Amino acid sequence: QVQLVESGGGLVQAGGSLRISCAASGIPGRLNGMGWYRQFPEKERELVAGISTEGSTAYADSVKGRFTISRDNVKNILYLQMNSLKPEDSGVYYCSVGDFYAGDYYPADGYWGQGTQVSVSS
Repeated sequence: QVQLVESGGGLVQAGGSLRISCAASGIPGRLNGMGWYRQFPEKERELVAGISTEGSTAYADSVKGRFTISRDNVKNILYLQMNSLKPEDSGVYYCSVGDFYAGDYYPADGYWGQGTQVSVSS
């Protein structure tokens, strides 16, 4: 059974930094990717960043150069380092597992964490 538990969200001022984490367990061996999504009120969930087991990454244009995704394959922890945060980065951030191929990340159906709230004040 897949379990994804996010942590590290909180309130930060614009321009600040935050690192969120996701502890994963029970990931099916056929899935080689993990990713972060975020959701704003009344909006669809959107991809923030994805990473393969080997460390290949993909980012949304809006976070390139500011966010860095990484993973610890031994501890099964996914990270998202967020720098130069903007108020429009505020939202609920979700961890997922899925497939990473052709330079992009595709979440597997039904494998989501409970989310962690990130709030950026102006």
